[in-house]
Amino acid sequence: MSVVKINVLTVPPEMREALERRFSGRAGMVEAADGFEWFELLRPVDGTDRYLVYTRWRSEEDFQRWQSSEAFQAGHAQAAGERTAAQGHGHEQGHGHGQGPAASASELWTFEVVQNTGPKKD
Repeated sequence: MSVVKINVLTVPPEMREALERRFSGRAGMVEAADGFEWFELLRPVDGTDRYLVYTRWRSEEDFQRWQSSEAFQAGHAQAAGERTAAQGHGHEQGHGHGQGPAASASELWTFEVVQNTGPKKD
């Protein structure tokens, strides 16, 4: 049974472009992970400041392996390095300088897929 992970990121308006650019720059990293099934970055359009990062995995174990993998660490190390650099230069995180995390908060939701459907094939 597939597992869905939704990372809910609170992103100030001035950091939206940076967030999308960072995800675009890491495109292709997760696709090679064993058990990976799907990824979507969902931009809010209804006035909220929360992006949804949707991933689907063959199992919880596959997701856990991905989270502890070198590829995952490498993909997230850049933001940590930028945050340290920003703090060292007197910048506050989240000010849109291209440094530090783009999101001001994060929450992880987990679901099991119990039903799904797709378009009918002829």
